[in-house]
Amino acid sequence: MKLSGSICALATPFRAGGELDIEAFERLIEQQIEGGTQALVVAGSTGEAHFLEADEYDRLLTCAVARVNGRVPVIAGTGEAGTTKTVRLTRHAADLGADAALVVTPYYVRPTQQGLIRHFNEVADQGGLPVILYNVPTRTACDMLPDTVAALRGHERIVGIKEARADVARIHAMAELAGEDFVYLSGDDGSAVEAMLAGAAGTISVVVNLIPEAFRSLCDAATDGDHALARERAQAIQPLLQALDCAPNPIPVKAGLATLGLGDGSLRLPLHALEDDSDRKAIRDTLARLTPAALAD
Repeated sequence: MKLSGSICALATPFRAGGELDIEAFERLIEQQIEGGTQALVVAGSTGEAHFLEADEYDRLLTCAVARVNGRVPVIAGTGEAGTTKTVRLTRHAADLGADAALVVTPYYVRPTQQGLIRHFNEVADQGGLPVILYNVPTRTACDMLPDTVAALRGHERIVGIKEARADVARIHAMAELAGEDFVYLSGDDGSAVEAMLAGAAGTISVVVNLIPEAFRSLCDAATDGDHALARERAQAIQPLLQALDCAPNPIPVKAGLATLGLGDGSLRLPLHALEDDSDRKAIRDTLARLTPAALAD
């Protein structure tokens, strides 16, 4: 399994009544693969994982595995606040056919660094899937430090990290830990180019839901080490990133997907649709410039 380049943190389309929109989910998967996306994450934070019922999680992951049919890796979000629950969900994802697990640091409980080492080792030992560590302290109130990552990367089933901290020091610290058996993946669209130019193997991205071709071309330039072209392509999508910064993820990206005819933008409480028409217009206008063919269909 190769984890690199453009990886989509899939959104989960819902219908206006609140139920899953599996048809839109399948079309989103196909558009991603046709656009060059190199792996898919199901039921991550962008996929509103914490709002899914157990049977809905199963339907989404089963659908993705069947639809993808081995064309790209399918990564399941399996992180929970407790270790036992995380192990159980990781095993379940393995049974459903996932290729790897994306395991976020335990949220709300604020474990120590030693607690994180013990937690991830246990998930890797017992979960039955290759594990991608996921550090996103703005959401979890827990920051997994580089020394902790260094202590974990030698485990044969811990295969990489999605690092969502965007500061330069953290980017370079993660790049130094990357190697043949441990990949560093950016988890922040705004700093993705700098991370890949520094040595990240790719990016688990939100914006790629909306612009798979453009984001793949950006990742190709960055991972090839073409600094000028990578920054040129990053500049081209910057207006869309700015438009999506109007509300917490995944609220704006769901509005963008609705513009593209992929679901109606519905979310589950406490998240709710964009209230400001100017925000929706900004997203639509930037998408119109970047994906005119998609909006014309």
